[in-house]
Amino acid sequence: MATKPEEADAAKPPAKSKKMLIIIIAAVLVLVLGGGGAFFFISKKNAAAAAAAAEEEGGAPAAAAHATVDHGAANTPPVYLPMDNMVVNLADPGGERVAQVGITLEVRDAKASESVKAYMPTIRSGVLMLLSMRTSESLLSPEGKQKLIADILREASVPFGGGEDEEPDAATAKKKPKKKVTVQYPVVGVLFSSLIVQ
Repeated sequence: MATKPEEADAAKPPAKSKKMLIIIIAAVLVLVLGGGGAFFFISKKNAAAAAAAAEEEGGAPAAAAHATVDHGAANTPPVYLPMDNMVVNLADPGGERVAQVGITLEVRDAKASESVKAYMPTIRSGVLMLLSMRTSESLLSPEGKQKLIADILREASVPFGGGEDEEPDAATAKKKPKKKVTVQYPVVGVLFSSLIVQ
């Protein structure tokens, strides 16, 4: 019978150590959560102070500095104008290659869409002329597609007073230094819905 109390005494110290371990883990957990909460609170306070300072200096608030560029009014979906598919003979030697191209124009807003629709025959004709000067090799390369997009954007701005080359020649640049003025034309993007070269 003497062995039973000895076994009970041997079991008591591990029970106390388990309780102590649980208390220590709980204390560490409380400290970590408290520190995280304090860090979160202080960082929010600093961000709010920085935004207020930016507004006082006449700048945009910090949240607005990270906003994406918007072509139209806030929270309005983009407006797209699909053009009819075009089939064009390409400028390849022999004239046997053709391209079927589907283009969609992205415009600033619904009002701009109406003005672009009024000039759509002129824009379509200019795009057909651009395509007919391309070779199949240039249309199949990524660089050629990017150049075509830039050329179509320039061509779509012609009815609205744009379309000049943006880089003046060296003789003109020396005589008349011009300030670069950014003008927003109604067409802001060009998307291919199809591009097949045969």
